[in-house]
Amino acid sequence: MQPHQCYHCGEACGDDIHIGGKMFCCEGCKQVYLLLNETGMCNYYDLEKNPGIKARGKFTDDRFAYLDHEDVQARLLRYQDGNQAHVQLYLPTMHCASCIWLLENLHRISPAILSSQSNFQRKEIHIIFNLKETSLRKVVQLLAFVGYEPYITLNDGEETREKKISRSHIFKIGVAGFAFGNIMMLSFPDYFSGGHIGESQLRNTFSYVSLLLSLPVLFYCASEFFISGYKGLRQRWLNIDAPIALAIFISFGRSVYEILTHTGPGYLDSMSGIVFFMLVGRWFQNRTYDAFSFDRDYRSYFPLGVTRIRDKREENIPVGQLAKGDLILVRHEEMIPADGILTDGKASIDYSFVSGETNPVEREKGDLIYAGGRQTGTSIMLEVVTPVSQSYITRLWNNEVFQGNKNREESFVHPWSRHFTYVLFAIAALTALYWNLTDPSNVWKAVTAVLIVACPCSLLLSATFTYGNMLGILGSKKFYLKNANVIETLGKINTVVLDKTGTLTHHHEAEIRFEGETLSTDEKNAIRALASQSTHPLSKLIAASLDDGQGERQEIEGYREITGSGLEAMVGTHRVRIGSSTFISSTPSLSKSRLLESRLLESENGGVHVGFGDEFRGRFLVGNRYREGIADMAGELRKAGYDVHLLSGDNDSEKEKLIRLFGPRLKVHFRQSPQDKLDYVKLLQSRGKKVLMMGDGLNDAGALRQADAGIAVTDATNLFSPASDGILDGSQAGKLARFLLYARTGRKIVTASFILSILYNMAGLFFATRAQLSPMIAAILMPASSISIVLFVSIYTRIAARKI
Repeated sequence: MQPHQCYHCGEACGDDIHIGGKMFCCEGCKQVYLLLNETGMCNYYDLEKNPGIKARGKFTDDRFAYLDHEDVQARLLRYQDGNQAHVQLYLPTMHCASCIWLLENLHRISPAILSSQSNFQRKEIHIIFNLKETSLRKVVQLLAFVGYEPYITLNDGEETREKKISRSHIFKIGVAGFAFGNIMMLSFPDYFSGGHIGESQLRNTFSYVSLLLSLPVLFYCASEFFISGYKGLRQRWLNIDAPIALAIFISFGRSVYEILTHTGPGYLDSMSGIVFFMLVGRWFQNRTYDAFSFDRDYRSYFPLGVTRIRDKREENIPVGQLAKGDLILVRHEEMIPADGILTDGKASIDYSFVSGETNPVEREKGDLIYAGGRQTGTSIMLEVVTPVSQSYITRLWNNEVFQGNKNREESFVHPWSRHFTYVLFAIAALTALYWNLTDPSNVWKAVTAVLIVACPCSLLLSATFTYGNMLGILGSKKFYLKNANVIETLGKINTVVLDKTGTLTHHHEAEIRFEGETLSTDEKNAIRALASQSTHPLSKLIAASLDDGQGERQEIEGYREITGSGLEAMVGTHRVRIGSSTFISSTPSLSKSRLLESRLLESENGGVHVGFGDEFRGRFLVGNRYREGIADMAGELRKAGYDVHLLSGDNDSEKEKLIRLFGPRLKVHFRQSPQDKLDYVKLLQSRGKKVLMMGDGLNDAGALRQADAGIAVTDATNLFSPASDGILDGSQAGKLARFLLYARTGRKIVTASFILSILYNMAGLFFATRAQLSPMIAAILMPASSISIVLFVSIYTRIAARKI
């Protein structure tokens, strides 16, 4: 019986298991095909022939029974709320584009899977599934059934998998180098004799040995070029490997013709040299790319701060320093930085960052709370169970749900590079036509050199490496951006809108003075307890000014915070309200006579007003202290020609000071609500302005999202706004103008490197079309052009960064 190929996995099989003329090696592969066929996903087989992994034998349900245990699920699941669960799994058998296509379409096979996103570089998949319709065990069974059994480890924390060097690539370089060296040695007699070896038998022997040595080079070493080019053609796309594969094929075909017809020795030394140098160049490129990829992964280390309780004192530490058993404090609107058990307070968690559900989830003492949620009630205390890496928090920040259509414009070089391969083939065709008419002996040499020397990847590298390198440099300066496209957006900004409190001013430094009736110790403690619940800069300052280290944590009920207005709650026996004069006076039970008599409440100088029950008691006057470098930043923005606007929810008591700082051209507006700020940004954009909004991420979330680029200023707290496109450390706020000018420089660097790449290709094509460049030298120059672009960009971006 003649063996057949399994339609799914490609292994040899008989004809006893078949359906519709398609043969399968086992029932497992047959069932996978039927599953894909029933859901209309047989396009899977169109992308690559026999792309599946063998589904060996009969599938057994007991194999993954351990995944039904709650303690195992607690270790593996990133999040669960009774309705949906999130899990991230490592799939070592993920190997090609068709794998990604299938894995990201799992929801079409099983409707219980809500979404699945793959990370091909890390061979990981993030799956969100409906807990009411399926289970973790069934999800893993499905993955194994379609040929992608996950590698599951129950070690605590994230497992770090080092990127392994491709042994196959090293072997190919070794084989190509061996063949190239020996073919060159066998070609020496032909070179030294001027192509006339007296013994024809010896010449034929050398030629046939060279042909034999070239076969593994063609079929093994050069296989990746042919496979990549073929895949591109099947998807109707000419990728970078298509002209390389054609050049190798032309060199080999011409050599075989000359050897078999005894009309010449062939050019197998050039062919093997092309493959050898291309493989070496690609290996060096990959090593360079990996190094830059590591540099660009800085976002996993941005300073997300955590308030840890130790010896009854609060201390702010980076989230990376959290350890199991630590006690942490999470205030209103702060993100949960790690999985933990609720030990104090009432939790009302908004998990919209994680699950998309906006309704808060109530949790009681002893409940497990997952990282990524946001506390919407009073402050709570958690005991850390599992520290969560910052890469997980970063992934939430980068969630496409919060990006919309912002910062998705392609670089201006992409349209050029996209059509470069087509232009290259056109030049090769014209070159072949010209030499065929003038000197046919130069056709192969010129065409092969043309196909190899021009490198469209160096055009793409112009933008990719420039902005990638700039991301790393900005990260080292404590300015963290979501992606490289944000840099292009920053380079186009012409209008800057600034918030005042917490953005231009310090979060933790100010002069606090109370004006009004004398407060008792009990009342001060009540105000401190209420103010400490909020993350607003003024609330933090007031709480710190009243903290004598003696007060005990007080029970708070009915906590309510109205963004941009104030706070209220029952603190012990007191009904306390703090905030703006309008917020305090809106209390129905507040004594109207006291309101009318109070010059403090009606004063235009503002402050943070305090009310106890039905009595207005006074106000805290806050003397703002501006961040270092703000005056210099104002001058630099004016000098660079930026149109500067300032929006503040405070009163206009510091208007004159701000005008002295920013100049008379400053457009300043006070008593702005969050909606007012959002509307103002929209108004500027309607006038054709490219707007940057810089705020503290609290009252400005809407404006940050609306602006072309939104930058949140933070002082290492765990305030985390997905609405922002970047996070700027508070200590670097005074360098805003320099960061914007550096972003403008980025476009100049891209342009310069693009021009350099074009000139490089034009020079190479000039000599190649004139048949003055050997294919082997072209194979050396092609990766060299990419490497030179990388070096040029690296040096230029670092020189430009000195101005920051």
